Amino acid sequence: MPLSTFHYLLGLIGYPLSHSLSPKIHTAALKACNLQGDYSLFPISPDDKQGLKTLLTRLRSGELHGLNVTIPHKQNVIEFLDVLTPTAQAIGAVNTIYMRDNKLIGDNTDAAGFLSDLHSFLRNRKSEIANRNSAIVLGAGGSARAVVYALINDGWNVTISARRIEQAQELARTVTGYKVQVTSYHDVQLSTFNLLVNTTPVGMSPNVNDSPLPNDVSLKPDMFVYDLVYNPRETKLVRDARAQGLTATTGLGMLIEQAALSFEIWTGHNPPRKTLQDAVSNLQSPISNSPISNSPIL
Repeated sequence: MPLSTFHYLLGLIGYPLSHSLSPKIHTAALKACNLQGDYSLFPISPDDKQGLKTLLTRLRSGELHGLNVTIPHKQNVIEFLDVLTPTAQAIGAVNTIYMRDNKLIGDNTDAAGFLSDLHSFLRNRKSEIANRNSAIVLGAGGSARAVVYALINDGWNVTISARRIEQAQELARTVTGYKVQVTSYHDVQLSTFNLLVNTTPVGMSPNVNDSPLPNDVSLKPDMFVYDLVYNPRETKLVRDARAQGLTATTGLGMLIEQAALSFEIWTGHNPPRKTLQDAVSNLQSPISNSPISNSPIL
């Protein structure tokens, strides 16, 4: 297949963005699909609204062709967009932006990316997906919104637990048509859940010895643990869960899947997942003094 002459200019908005794996993943996707292009990082501080507006103007003008969004801007960008897809509207957070019919559109591939990886994670495990019941989601930010949306639409009974219970309650109120429970970190009874999903940044590099759970907590023997943090490659939460004999994973698979879905929206090409996995599989987990962007994700 000949190399495309069109040059895609793609990138990631967030803060901080040091050690993001997205450039490696999307560069691999471009190469695998015989496309020319670059994927750049655009660090914009949390309170820099003008910086957001200026960058999105570049996308609106055609200078850029697609943007991902990670913390802390998944909700901040919404006021500058013309249209939200039904998924982004329902979630209330955006991770993918593009132009269509002269409109700046916000989408969300986090939910589909998470659910696809969760199904792969649970497939052929000791508990069948059909037997799933209840899930506890730790955190109530933009990533939690996508996870909650994905789980309730996949038939799970969901409880949200966050340090700021008001934030969890606000998230629960936005989920119309479903009953979502809310509990505080101090009152959560983990023994009642089949799945635990951590959407907080607790445990991410460089704070690799931190966990969103107390050190002495005992988890349900058949519980699955999914930590959206993917740096380090084995978080303390995942390590502790495995030490109790549980099946646990980080969010690297979700990172790859949501990236592939965004890439397809921008280019119309569906990149091979194995190629994207190979692009990051040989990288050692960076442990440094610089925080990384795990939103989960990008």
